[in-house]
Amino acid sequence: MSEWKQTTLGDLLIRVRRKVAVEDGVSYPTVSVQMYGRGLGEKEPFVGGVSKYTTLNKVRENDVVLRTITAFEAPAGVARAEHDGTHVSGVFITYEVDEKVLPEFLRLYFQTPTFWDEMQNRASGTVLRRKTISDTSFRAIPFALPPAPVQEQIVEIISAVDNQITALEAEVKAAVKVRTGLVGNSADTGQVSLGSLGIVSQGKGLPKKLQGKQTGEVSWYKIADMTRPENEFGYTLADTRLTPSEVAEMGGVVVKAGAVTFPRVGAAVLTEKKRIVDIPGALDENHLVITPREGTNPEYLLAVMESFTLSSLVRSGAVPSLNMGLIRSTKVPWSWTENQSLGTALGALRAEARALASEAASLRTTRAVLLSGLLDRSIDIESAEHRV
Repeated sequence: MSEWKQTTLGDLLIRVRRKVAVEDGVSYPTVSVQMYGRGLGEKEPFVGGVSKYTTLNKVRENDVVLRTITAFEAPAGVARAEHDGTHVSGVFITYEVDEKVLPEFLRLYFQTPTFWDEMQNRASGTVLRRKTISDTSFRAIPFALPPAPVQEQIVEIISAVDNQITALEAEVKAAVKVRTGLVGNSADTGQVSLGSLGIVSQGKGLPKKLQGKQTGEVSWYKIADMTRPENEFGYTLADTRLTPSEVAEMGGVVVKAGAVTFPRVGAAVLTEKKRIVDIPGALDENHLVITPREGTNPEYLLAVMESFTLSSLVRSGAVPSLNMGLIRSTKVPWSWTENQSLGTALGALRAEARALASEAASLRTTRAVLLSGLLDRSIDIESAEHRV
């Protein structure tokens, strides 16, 4: 343990400026830095004469790239091979990494709450969205540097966990692909309206006075959790449980198990997230609900709903929305033969995909705990290797 050296990022990073003069009509591949150590991501290229920038900074593989604005989001990452030769604007700072530290080890450090807290504490400014961090403040962040062999071991341990997560995600995609491939192969496939397959309704907002109440058996579904990977194939319940009369009094509708739901267009990034309700409950105003009519298999309805893009139904206007009449009259491909025969198989595949996604999410949580423990030395490497 004593071999770890207490230092700062500034002792390990060398600021570099590889300035590129922007020429009219030339397109320059560009990257940005994602929040909370999620790495670098592509963005629209800068085009000379169109972009306001006259100079850019070139990025090389293994550079540390810092976004100085919105610093409370901890936007620092390490460039991978695919980022070599891309460009960033003047709101970014690039650093070469000293040979004492592995770029991959720094990449892991940027994914820890310890680093995020340091960035938030050092960000300056009065408006949250415009808070910045300076080169001096960033370089002053304290850093515990282990010997190179220990860095390599930690990188290998976390890489092994990442490989397990990747394998699980691949299994999820495979299950989804099989599920999708089952639909639409019948000779009797035709076009029917959604309104003929189920009753279309809309959720209702939960009044503040009812939030958190535990008075009944009707659960409230959380929209915020829908973006979590383990919830890709179903909703999660909030900490609110109401009586049927309370739901009726507020004008809400109890959604039955088997109902197919999807967010209204314009309700954040969830537009194309169709899901099936496994437990009766209530949804907020951001959701539309299709309750299958008798003879309509909910698993098949969900699979069919997943086969087309809801955004194509959006009427033009300043605020995109889905009209109830438009939804009811929308034509979808439908096979009554598949509707009767595929429900069980589709449901089993959805359950399998959801279980795999949940396992991957659980492993991501374990990874976060393991990474933090390895870097603050509360978990020793030998025990971590056994756990992996």
